[in-house]
Amino acid sequence: MTRRYDPDRRQRIIDAAIRVVGRSGIAGLSHRTVAAEADVPLGSTTYHFVSLDELLTAALRQANEGFAALIRDGGTLADPASDVADELARLTGVWLAGERTGVELEYELYLAALRRPALRPVAAEWTDAVCDILSAHTDPTTARALVALLDGICLQVLLTGADYDEQYAREMLARVMRRPGG
Repeated sequence: MTRRYDPDRRQRIIDAAIRVVGRSGIAGLSHRTVAAEADVPLGSTTYHFVSLDELLTAALRQANEGFAALIRDGGTLADPASDVADELARLTGVWLAGERTGVELEYELYLAALRRPALRPVAAEWTDAVCDILSAHTDPTTARALVALLDGICLQVLLTGADYDEQYAREMLARVMRRPGG
């Protein structure tokens, strides 16, 4: 029997895992549900991802690209003279106004790291990547505080269903950016 050459199979499995988690939550994720979603044999999922944690790690790494890419590719933060609070508030609004299921999925995978230690390094990668971008505008400690504030604001919006208040976000981000005595 000849093996079929399928170089995109691993990526299709990751994409399928993201769809399964988006539809059914992490509790609905299994090698079997992902194989069915990706339309691949069950053995393919276990070949590429021995454990569900490995599959979740790959899914989280891919899902994490959303907000980080928006900040990285938004362009205006590349300008050292940009108003960081204004730009972060605006970009957060763009992200939250997008497809809500994708935003919820990113946070579901991100928060899964609380119970799945294998995911923690990937969650930290996301935080570090955004902090690196923001550290061009402020010190690393303030950059981490900005990320924590954005996480809190986003979680409140997602959990309460409230509208995102860009002006509030801008004001809180600006407060964090102010230096003591400044």
